[in-house]
Amino acid sequence: MNLSALFAVGQTALELGLICSLTVLALFLSYSMLNVCDLSTDGCFTLGAAVGAVVAAAGHPLLSIPAAMLAGVCSGFITAIMQTKLGINSLLSGIIVNTGLYSVNIMVMSGKSQINLNKKATVFTMMRGFLAETPLKNQYVTVVAALAVVLTVLFLTLFLNTRLGLAIRATGDNPDMVRSSSINPVFTTIVGLCVANAFTGLSGCLMAQSQQSAEINIGGSMVTIALASLLIGSTLMGKGNIFTRAVGMVLGAFVFRLVYAIALRLNMPAFMLKLVSSVIVALALALPYLKDQWPVISRRLSYKKAAAGREVK
Repeated sequence: MNLSALFAVGQTALELGLICSLTVLALFLSYSMLNVCDLSTDGCFTLGAAVGAVVAAAGHPLLSIPAAMLAGVCSGFITAIMQTKLGINSLLSGIIVNTGLYSVNIMVMSGKSQINLNKKATVFTMMRGFLAETPLKNQYVTVVAALAVVLTVLFLTLFLNTRLGLAIRATGDNPDMVRSSSINPVFTTIVGLCVANAFTGLSGCLMAQSQQSAEINIGGSMVTIALASLLIGSTLMGKGNIFTRAVGMVLGAFVFRLVYAIALRLNMPAFMLKLVSSVIVALALALPYLKDQWPVISRRLSYKKAAAGREVK
């Protein structure tokens, strides 16, 4: 792989990693902070892509962003209501909403399985025109994605340090304590999932517009990718403050996409890419355990090496 090819791989991984990191930040809020495993991520991502594509195709690319985020809020609200008001397990709630969103997404796309945004104005084409006379004229995708990520990380950092944000974090740690402190865990769960799914909707919207199309399976395996990226980011950045951990989520998304992009560049057959994703997820899940076990493994190896040395003598 020559230098230009390596640069192209890094550029692709950076663009996709930044866009997908918004979904990782959503999972960071729902899974790490609120302690809710939201399996509606795949459908919500597609919902954001579909709504964003429909609004952009209608000639309102800037409006597509809040529209996609609002659609994500609605998805998160339904998932939260099923958990808190209907007594449905969080995993089952996510599965039910994810299943129902397939039909909803088809309806949003007017019965089609794909919306083509070629020759349509998007936030990326607008940024390309804005940067036409600057050195960043070919980096418009990265600029838009980086701007969205920076704003999201700053918002999440500030939000989780507000009184409501602290209540959401406390709900994830100990809901019984929160309840005894006169804080309504139902309200904090609903708000947390609505905000998280707004990020997922935004991620789907940007992904569709960057690829100039939205199709019904665009969010496939997104929850798996986001979970792997979250675990990679947690391993890289440790357990610092909210800002440090949020930056770790972005780095984790980039690392995942970099490995995936390298696999594509190595001419790996398309049917092997699912296996690559599975291996990355397995390694991401195992890394925290292996990191904790490494001192024990190191001592055992040192002991065996010393014992082997004594036998030789």
